Amino acid sequence: MLSHSSPSFSLYHCSSSLTATAPAALLRPTFSISKLHFYPLNTFKSRKRHSSLIISMESHSSAAVDSISQDLKNQKIENNNDIRNNDFDSESDGVNNKVKLKLEELKWDHSFVRELPGDPMTDLLPREVLHACYTRVSPSVEVEDPQLVAWSHSVFELLDLDSKEFERPDFPLIFSGASLLVGMMPYAQCYGGHQFGMWAGQLGDGRAITLGEVLNSKSERWELQLKGAGKTPYSRFADGLAVLRSSIREFLCSEAMHSLGIPTTRALCLVTTGKYVTRDMFYDGNPKDEPGAIVCRVAQSFLRFGSYQIHTSRGKEDLDIVRTLADYTIHHHFPHLENISKSDSLSFNTGEGDGSVVDLTSNKYAAWAVGVAELTASLVAHWQGVGFTHGVLNTDNMSVLGLTIDYGPFGFLDAFDPSYTPNTTDLPGRRYCFANQPDIGLWNIAQFTTTLSAAKLINDKEANYAMERYGTKFMDEYQAIMTRKLGLQKYNKQLIGDLLKNMAVDKVDYTNFFRLLSNIKADPTIPEDELLIPLKAVLLDIGKERKDAWTSWVQSYIQELSSSDISDKERKISMNSVNPKYILRNYLCQSAIDAAEQGDYEEVRRLLKVMESPYDEQPGMEKYARLPPAWAYRPGVRMLSCSS
Repeated sequence: MLSHSSPSFSLYHCSSSLTATAPAALLRPTFSISKLHFYPLNTFKSRKRHSSLIISMESHSSAAVDSISQDLKNQKIENNNDIRNNDFDSESDGVNNKVKLKLEELKWDHSFVRELPGDPMTDLLPREVLHACYTRVSPSVEVEDPQLVAWSHSVFELLDLDSKEFERPDFPLIFSGASLLVGMMPYAQCYGGHQFGMWAGQLGDGRAITLGEVLNSKSERWELQLKGAGKTPYSRFADGLAVLRSSIREFLCSEAMHSLGIPTTRALCLVTTGKYVTRDMFYDGNPKDEPGAIVCRVAQSFLRFGSYQIHTSRGKEDLDIVRTLADYTIHHHFPHLENISKSDSLSFNTGEGDGSVVDLTSNKYAAWAVGVAELTASLVAHWQGVGFTHGVLNTDNMSVLGLTIDYGPFGFLDAFDPSYTPNTTDLPGRRYCFANQPDIGLWNIAQFTTTLSAAKLINDKEANYAMERYGTKFMDEYQAIMTRKLGLQKYNKQLIGDLLKNMAVDKVDYTNFFRLLSNIKADPTIPEDELLIPLKAVLLDIGKERKDAWTSWVQSYIQELSSSDISDKERKISMNSVNPKYILRNYLCQSAIDAAEQGDYEEVRRLLKVMESPYDEQPGMEKYARLPPAWAYRPGVRMLSCSS
């Protein structure tokens, strides 16, 4: 059995054990990497500063420039009518697309089913599904007069759909799974994963059913998936259903995160089923009936780390499936890695003192692993910048495309608390608390690279290099984000570290503080007793000692700003473009849920509209930027269980 050692960040005082129990094939070889520290304690110091891989899509042979993940986010395949694209940016929304299709005119494709091994059985009985990446199943949820709760115009545009299609009387029937369109080929994916650090074996789509892949006019491939559509062989002892409460949260947060500029799965629409679902929300033995609902999720792929782990865990017989699945992923989602050419600039010394070199051009799987590591690091850095806590960062909830996926008991920071976890199940150890997310991201990458190593796709040095790139990429991205949030010209570790310490001591509202910070003037002559006036709305109930601490910090901040030639007006515009005024606070979700459970969906739609422009002032919508009311701290609002 291989020995296991996991790299870790030093994270405030929110500590938890990151060891895991897993099959031997999933344990990492001993791994040595520089100690990574998360703000505000220290800065990551790599053994050697590396360039990383960017491949020119025109020539497939460019030299290394800056970062793999940036290329993967921006790539566009234009030659040979290539249908493969991995553009995560807002340009992919199809805003200028003139094509307006009816639902029956959507162009369906089924590469996942066509190119990967499937389950020969189609029954819905809970069972272990061997030697297969998916099972063909149809939605089985019972519906009775399903109703459309909300829809996303931008996702309609992404799919080239005419926005009036949501007015069709059969629209709720189609997207509840009760009336499938010609061309759909539904299936549930097989995957496994580590849950709270422990290997959980087979998991899979227990209530999510993919309808197929839609090819839009830009040759982008978008997978449509119904969450809550009924049982599959992966449902275990669950009913395969979802409730309105959790479905509203997933629908709204998918679209809110996209508008914040954070890579995420999307949501086309949300419908009720007209049936009730029994849930024990607090796991306290008091179940109740709740309205059922279904979200139509949209992503270029729902492949997770666990999609590969499950096959490695089953031993040598299924290792070829890992390779097949990796080839499929690279071909459709990282196509530029298939034809990279030899280049000395893409070879890197491992820094281990033995002259070892990692050549990313000689092994597409190594280049892919580094790409996944950097995409993941960039994603987590953006979460930290906006104050988002996922809540359930199991390896089955980690996208290989670097997307935020599976919105369960998530939460945005209100008062700045590094130890905050929105998941009641996570309370004993706070493994998935806000401050631990960078560490967990790296731990999950370690499990992913171990899987590829076990399948003989990468060697130990390549695996270690991917993890090192995660650390470097995370700190580069995080420092750049925090520098922009403060309107600075360069990263100031001391200034930012002191700020976060002060915010933690006084439990300052994370979002509102940074929004108000742009009102500070770069004027060293401002009287000391007036320095905190722009921040008075967030510095509440602080005594003289804390007031002095904040005054000292603002003085240092102004001194730093004064060294720049950027005007206060220009800086404010720039800061407001990265510091949102509106975030999807849990209490806002709950208000919309309370109304929707009474049959009033207007607050869901209104909240969606506000969250579509989080950086704009939106006059008249100021109430959506308010601090949480007292009732927001009741059970089931600020913190939630996984029951959904």
